Amino acid sequence: QLQLVESGGGLVQPGGSLRLSCAASGFTLDYLDYYTIGWFRQAPGKEREGVSCIRRSDGSTYYADSVKGRFTISRDNAKNTVYLQMNSLKPEDTAVYYCAADRVGRTYYTSNYYTPNSYDYWGQGTQVTVSS
Repeated sequence: QLQLVESGGGLVQPGGSLRLSCAASGFTLDYLDYYTIGWFRQAPGKEREGVSCIRRSDGSTYYADSVKGRFTISRDNAKNTVYLQMNSLKPEDTAVYYCAADRVGRTYYTSNYYTPNSYDYWGQGTQVTVSS
């Protein structure tokens, strides 16, 4: 059974760092089981927004303008885990962070990497709070 489990969230002061993990089970990151893994976030009263993603085919990474230069996405095939390193955190980064997998190919055919509907499997989310 395919499952994505996020961890690593918590409370951090502005300017601090966190590393989120997305552990995959039921499929492997180095096989032809998926197209893209994405990180999304959703703050209270706001829509879910795409933060970053990584393509299986060539490892290409993409970042939303709001996090570019501060966040880094990576994957460890041996651990079957995708990470989101978040540095220089700001209060506006406060949200529930989700990882998601596109196993159908919507991101591949449309390049809609930041659209939630492009992904068909989701984790349960992890809370990130940036506050002094």
